[in-house]
Amino acid sequence: MHGELIPVGGGDPIPLLKETLIIGRRESCDIVLRFANVSGHHCQLSLESGYWFVQDMNSQNGVKVNGTRVIRKRLDPGDLISMARHKYTIKYTPEGPPPSEEEDLAAILSKSLLDRAGLQRRADGSPRRYMPQEKPPEDAAGEAKKREYE
Repeated sequence: MHGELIPVGGGDPIPLLKETLIIGRRESCDIVLRFANVSGHHCQLSLESGYWFVQDMNSQNGVKVNGTRVIRKRLDPGDLISMARHKYTIKYTPEGPPPSEEEDLAAILSKSLLDRAGLQRRADGSPRRYMPQEKPPEDAAGEAKKREYE
């Protein structure tokens, strides 16, 4: 076990059993929160260099750490994490010194734009080419032009 999330206000602790965990409402998530205001895939927790990080996965109601909305943030022991309006305190023992802000920035910049935006890739690994509500543009001959969003 790599730590646990302690529900604020009572409840059973949630063990952090893997180094990468998806939290959300869907049954396929590693940690399932069955609340209507929690997104299907709400956020991801990842253990990096001995410290937990939280990454919002483009959730509708957001993620806060110690009351401040975040996209990605290192979690220190005792930090308060809010997913939608559900609050948890993270409990774990960090390994080594905390990563510097430059290392945090380097980790963010090393990811693709799609990953940083929280967008999903297709099962074959290719990016989504069009937004679901959008039709491909047509050229003068009425042929669909191809655009890639990367």
